[in-house]
Amino acid sequence: MMSFIEPIILAASAILLGVITLWKRKSSANLREIPAFAQLQRLLGLSVEDGTRLHISLGSASLLDARGGSALAGLAMLRHVAERTSVSDTPPVASAGDPVLGLLSQDTLQAGYKAAGAEGLYSQNTGRVAGLNPFGYAAGAMYISPNENVSANILLGHFGPEAALIADAAERSNATVVGASDNLTGQAVLFANTQEALVGEELFAAGAYLGAGASHAASLTLQDILRWLIIVSLLAGAVLKFLRFI
Repeated sequence: MMSFIEPIILAASAILLGVITLWKRKSSANLREIPAFAQLQRLLGLSVEDGTRLHISLGSASLLDARGGSALAGLAMLRHVAERTSVSDTPPVASAGDPVLGLLSQDTLQAGYKAAGAEGLYSQNTGRVAGLNPFGYAAGAMYISPNENVSANILLGHFGPEAALIADAAERSNATVVGASDNLTGQAVLFANTQEALVGEELFAAGAYLGAGASHAASLTLQDILRWLIIVSLLAGAVLKFLRFI
C-alpha cells in the first residue's frame, strides 16, 4: 500500500518534468537578482585573470541521510566552477568532510575539465577529504586558504559552527568568503562572516544562477509551485477549522 508521501513525490516529479520542458523552450531564464551569485560570477572571472585559486568547501554531509541534498547542491556548483576555471594556471580545489563526498568531488572536477576540453589538465589532488568529522574537516580546510594562493572560499553544503573557523582563516588570508548551509547554526555563522549571504533555499539555487542547465532553473519554479500549494493548504485548513466554530 502506497504511503501519502509517494503520490506527492510522483506529482512533484511530473511537475518538474513539465517545467523542464517549458524552460528548454524559453530563450532565457528570468531569475531574480541575488547579490551573492553576482559576486560569485565576478570571482570566477577574477580568479582566472589573477592566476589565483578558488576553494570550494563542500561540508561534511553524508549522501545517505537528509543532509545529502546540500552536498548535491555543492557538487552541482563545483561542476560549473571547474568548467569555467579549468584553463587557469591555479585550478580550483575542493574539500569535503566525508569520504564518499570526497570521491564525488574528484569525479565532478574531472567532468568539468572534460566538458571544457581540458581533461589533460585535471589533477586528482584537487579533490580532497580534509577530515572525517565536522571540526576535523574545518581544521584541514583552514590550511588551504592561507597556503595555496586562494582568492575566494566558497562554502556550500552542510556546515555547523565549524564554518566560523573556515571563514576566519579565509578572511585572515584576504580571501573573499561566499557561503550557505542547510543548518541554522551554520547559516547564522555564515551570515555574520560573509559580505553577501545566501539564506534558506538559495543554497539550492546555485546551479540555476551559474547556468548549470534547464533542470536547475526548472527546480526553482517547482519550489515556488510547491511553496504556494503549501500556503494554500494551510490557509484552507485554517478557514475550515474556523468555520467549524461558527
